[in-house]
Amino acid sequence: MNKIFRTSCITRVGTSFCNYSTNTSSNYCLDLVKRFDYENFMAVLLLKNTSRSTALAVRSFNVELSRVTEQTSQVSTGQARLQFWDDTIEACFNTDVKKIPQHPVALEIYKAVNRSKLSKRYFKNLIKCRYDYLNRNFFITLDEMEKYSENTVSNLYYLILEGCGMLDAQSELVASHLGKAQGILNLLRGCIIARKLNFISIPQELLVKHKVSDQSILNGVSSQKLNSCVSEVAGRAYEHLQKARHLSDKLPDNCAPVFLPAVTIDGYLTKLQVVNYDIFHPSLKRKPLLWLPKLIWYKYRNKY
Repeated sequence: MNKIFRTSCITRVGTSFCNYSTNTSSNYCLDLVKRFDYENFMAVLLLKNTSRSTALAVRSFNVELSRVTEQTSQVSTGQARLQFWDDTIEACFNTDVKKIPQHPVALEIYKAVNRSKLSKRYFKNLIKCRYDYLNRNFFITLDEMEKYSENTVSNLYYLILEGCGMLDAQSELVASHLGKAQGILNLLRGCIIARKLNFISIPQELLVKHKVSDQSILNGVSSQKLNSCVSEVAGRAYEHLQKARHLSDKLPDNCAPVFLPAVTIDGYLTKLQVVNYDIFHPSLKRKPLLWLPKLIWYKYRNKY
């Protein structure tokens, strides 16, 4: 594992790049987020200058963490890759630039940390949660699913808010609720690749309650009973979305653009309701045509 990342040529499962100096680290992060996190990519583009650069660094870091689970089948390999990122964060908060791995995401994180004085604990929370679930393939309760969502998504918003110089008690509360809503929906959407991930994201307490088998999710089989499970999970996401929006008038000026992903969260919840919470419905895979104009309209109105 110690030879996976090198200065002259960095190679990962599914992604490789040599002679990295020919492309800037910022462009690499831009392309990474665009490819693997398109919805958040569109929202990040509407941020300004250094805020956008910090947000892209944070989002690209999250892409790298999330892909550890997708690309590794052995726990030990996943642990080694997460350890690399844990060591990288330690290095980014060290004053010795020579200790920063020559990886474009690491370089952008280092610049963001020094530019915006980001907090180490938020990065650590992101890594620890992924590490804790490497050997897990289900949630027991909806509360556990919510907590995981907070750890893996809300912490991203805390970092982005710090990068914008807007993290206070109210914006942190909005970020907490919105992160839970987005994280829960991300997990729900993962049902379509449950077999690939070997992870059942719908909590076991709901599957037992509605008499739905794990195998039906792995096989991608729709049913009214499964729809009922999805409806309960989506309901929890909707509650947090509404709480985040109800606090909008208490936020610092110009803070709303950070929370523009709320627009896409709301859009997906609406589409899910239209198909009666059939998580495998083909229409849920299509991107909305007026996505970007809607985001721009919300930004213009200072809403989310």
